Amino acid sequence: MSRTIHLALHPYGVGGPGQHGLWKDPRVAKNASIDIGYYIRQARAAEHALFDALFVVDSQFINATYPAHYLNRLEPLTLLSAVATHTRHIGLVGTASSTYNSPFNLARRFASLDHISGGRAGWNVVTSFDTGTSRNYGLDEHLDYATRYGRALESVQVARGLWDSYEDDAFPADVAGNVFLDPAKLHELNHVGEHFTVAGPLNLSRSPQGQPVIFQAGVSEEGRDLAARVAEGIYAPGGTLEQAREYYADIKRRTASYGRDPDHIKIFIHGGPVVAATDGEARRREREIFEEDNDFDRNLALLGRSFGAYDFRAHDLDAPFPDVAHLAEKGGRTGAARIIERARAEELTLRQVAESVAQFRRSPFVGAPGTVADTIEQWFAAGAFDGINLAFRTDDDLGLFVDGVVPVLQRRGLFRTEYAAETLRGNLGLPVPANRHTEPESAGV
Repeated sequence: MSRTIHLALHPYGVGGPGQHGLWKDPRVAKNASIDIGYYIRQARAAEHALFDALFVVDSQFINATYPAHYLNRLEPLTLLSAVATHTRHIGLVGTASSTYNSPFNLARRFASLDHISGGRAGWNVVTSFDTGTSRNYGLDEHLDYATRYGRALESVQVARGLWDSYEDDAFPADVAGNVFLDPAKLHELNHVGEHFTVAGPLNLSRSPQGQPVIFQAGVSEEGRDLAARVAEGIYAPGGTLEQAREYYADIKRRTASYGRDPDHIKIFIHGGPVVAATDGEARRREREIFEEDNDFDRNLALLGRSFGAYDFRAHDLDAPFPDVAHLAEKGGRTGAARIIERARAEELTLRQVAESVAQFRRSPFVGAPGTVADTIEQWFAAGAFDGINLAFRTDDDLGLFVDGVVPVLQRRGLFRTEYAAETLRGNLGLPVPANRHTEPESAGV
C-alpha cells in the first residue's frame, strides 16, 4: 500500500507565537482560547475533512509579553475530554510536561481520555521550554537538559508500564461465579528508577487502542534521541525543505538504530498554509498577514523566549547581537544556538535578529489550491514528512484548505477518502502495543 499524508489541526485561538495581530481580526472571537465551543467546532471541521488529530499545545509559565493565546487558555486534558464527547474519529493529542507532572497522574489522565474518546488519545511529551515554569512548582531553577530528558524517558516508561496494569480479560464480571476481577490478571509495576518510584497498579484498564499514542517535539540531540526511543509521532520544526529532509532522515535512522520500525514513527511538520483563489491573491494575503503580525516589541519578546524569557530591551538594539548563550542552557538551547550562530555569521544587530523572527515562521504552502497541493506533494515525495500539523488563522482559512486543497490531495491518492479505523493508532497505521504480560504485538485497529 502506498504512503498517504497525515493531517493534524493545531488551533491557536486568539493567536500563538508570531501571530501578534490575530486577536484583532473581527472574525476571531476575543474569548476563542477559552471557549470550548470554538475547539469543538474546529475539531468537527477537521473530522469532517478526515484529519488524523486535533493537537493542543500548552505551557505553564507566562508574563505579559507572551502570545495572546498563551495568556488565557484552557488546560489540554480538560479541553480534549470535552471535545471527545462531540467527535467520533479524530485523534485528541494533548501536551503535558514530564518535568512538572508525576507519571502516575499523567498515565491516569491520558488513559481516562483514551477511554472517554474510545481510543483516540495521544500524549505530546514535553520537558518544558519555559525556564520560569520552575518557579510555579517550588523550584528555584529549571532542571538542566540531561535531567529533564532523563525524567521524560523514565516518565514514558512508567506510564506505559502502568497502562499494562490489567490484562485485557481481567474483568470477567461473572455474576454467577461472584467474580468481578480475576486478581491474577492485575499486575503491580513496582518501578524503582533514577527519578521515580512508582508501585502501581493503575486503576484503569487498557483502551481499544491499547495505550495512548506518544508524541514528542524535541529538536536537540537529547530530544531527537528521546523521540527515536519512545515516540510514535513527532511534531517537527519544519524550516526549509532541506532542513525538513535532514530531520526526517535523522529521526528515521535513529529509530532503526534502537531496533524499531521507522514506519512506526510519524513525523509531522508545522504548516500554516495561505490558500486563495489564485497564486497572486494568496501572495497578497501572505503580505497582509506579515504586516498584521509585524509588531517589533512582540517579536523582541518572542525572541526572548528562546533565552529563558529574557528581556532584550536592556541592550542597544543597533549593537551586535549580545552574548546570551548561557541563558539558553536550561531553555530552548538548540533554537537559541541557531539564532546565535546566524547572528555571528552574518554580523547581525539585535534589531535585525528580532526583525527576522517573523520571517522564520512564513509558510512554504502558499497559493491557489492546486499550487499548495503541488508543494505538499513535492515535500512529501522528497521525504520531508509523514504529515503536516496545520494551523489556520480563522475558520475561513481552514475552510479554504478543506474545500480546496484536500480534494486535490484525495484525487491524487495522497490523502484518505474515509477513516480506516475507530482509533488514533489505526488511522496513523501504528500497531497496538503488546501488553507486556500477555500477547505479542498485533496489527492496528
